[in-house]
Amino acid sequence: MAKSPSSTIAVNKRARFEYHLDERIEAGIALEGWEVKALRAGKIQFGESYVLLKNGEAFLFGCLITPLTSASTHVKADPMRNRRLLLHRREIDRLIGFVERKGQTIVPTAMYWKKGKVKVEIAIARGKQTHDKRRAQKDRDWARQKSRLLKNSA
Repeated sequence: MAKSPSSTIAVNKRARFEYHLDERIEAGIALEGWEVKALRAGKIQFGESYVLLKNGEAFLFGCLITPLTSASTHVKADPMRNRRLLLHRREIDRLIGFVERKGQTIVPTAMYWKKGKVKVEIAIARGKQTHDKRRAQKDRDWARQKSRLLKNSA
């Protein structure tokens, strides 16, 4: 997926640490006007969010979009409201199959702008065990140390 760095709104780094991410899907998201303004200002906390499938629809839970003080005064802003994800029926049915039959979960991994619209990248994920997390941490530390050693030796 080729997108410019400026188009990224938020990335869920925690999802990569907590889960093995298998397949990624792009979904639209139903937002209100004040939420779009807040996203342009970068007022989002995305790390604790997750996707639930209810009544044949996908919803984003736990995403905090802090309202701007200059947002409309006549609108009662709920920063933690559940936001509907816009997917085709076939995609939702496939996701339901992964969650119910295979015991996997769906996590949002990134939020970005695409052609003036907000998109959410969701991934079908399997939970990592504790030893997998330790290995990932060790690999990351080793890569950092290796790059330092190579930089100093050159």
